[in-house]
Amino acid sequence: MPYVNIKITKEGASADQKAELIAGVTDLLQRVLGKNPATTVVVIDEVETDNWGIGGEQVTIRRSRGQ
Repeated sequence: MPYVNIKITKEGASADQKAELIAGVTDLLQRVLGKNPATTVVVIDEVETDNWGIGGEQVTIRRSRGQ
């Protein structure tokens, strides 16, 4: 039973986009590894940019500078 955890910053991914990610990852696991889609679990965690750091600083700060 594959378990995939996708972590993205919480910046407005739509329900349709999340559904496409879930379907796409499930399809990829079936095509590449032969995994059963009925037992494939995909979880999307949305993380506030204050709680996501890159290079020692919060993404919120990086984005405020246009990075």
